Amino acid sequence: MKFFFRLFFKTLRVVIAPLILLWEFVTTPKGLQRAPELQSRIDAECRDLALYQFKTCPFCVKVRREMRRLSLNIPLLDAQPDGPIRADLLRGGGKAVVPCLKITDAQGKTEWMYESAQIIQYLNTRFA
Repeated sequence: MKFFFRLFFKTLRVVIAPLILLWEFVTTPKGLQRAPELQSRIDAECRDLALYQFKTCPFCVKVRREMRRLSLNIPLLDAQPDGPIRADLLRGGGKAVVPCLKITDAQGKTEWMYESAQIIQYLNTRFA
């Protein structure tokens, strides 16, 4: 029985994943236009951030859309396959849950933010 449930959900993901990516492509907003020097400063600040995500996670899509709207060049790290990125997420944040925004401050202290609504609020507060 467990095998059939896994097979069902794997099949469901295979069918829904392209639809989610198409929806993201079609509905992605146009980014903010900033003065070049301001955008350069924001790009420099974004180097201290990283978004751990799964490509077809609806909550990750929501965060990526907001990043696009705010014209933020935050590195995207795909944590879905087992590997060093997922291991870094587990080691640093303590759980393999996405989306997760890794925030490193000037002193090198790292904060891991997991909720999409909280991430979006943080991005809007800091960069809007």
